Amino acid sequence: MPSSPTKNLEIFDNPAPARDYQIHMEIPEFTCLCPKTGQPDFATLILDYIADEKCIELKSLKLYIWSYRNEATFHEAVTNRIVDDLVAVLEPRYLRLTAKFYVRGGIFTNVVVEHRKSGWQPLPPVDLAKFGSQPPIRE
Repeated sequence: MPSSPTKNLEIFDNPAPARDYQIHMEIPEFTCLCPKTGQPDFATLILDYIADEKCIELKSLKLYIWSYRNEATFHEAVTNRIVDDLVAVLEPRYLRLTAKFYVRGGIFTNVVVEHRKSGWQPLPPVDLAKFGSQPPIRE
């Protein structure tokens, strides 16, 4: 049976809840519809989070993201809604979603939304390497 889009986000227990570690995901195939024209809007979503007790299950995240394909919504609204939904199920220590929308009318739009759990303080940063853009396939 083929998969269908859904708003149901599944989670699993964090395998290392005593440690702060970054989970980084790039979702290059996000689509929704422009509420003014009905034309498709395309974006790459970049999700970074530090889990507390729960982590997001990837297939459910894929089906959740797919559920926006036929929804008319502004870039700012959809980015905030995705963060609200993820925070509701994950209750992460920290979460940032960057939505990098492709050009529309000569304008690129980036929307960045962050959440911090009350009382959580990040450890001092140790920047050993940064994540660069990932090609759609690995060699």
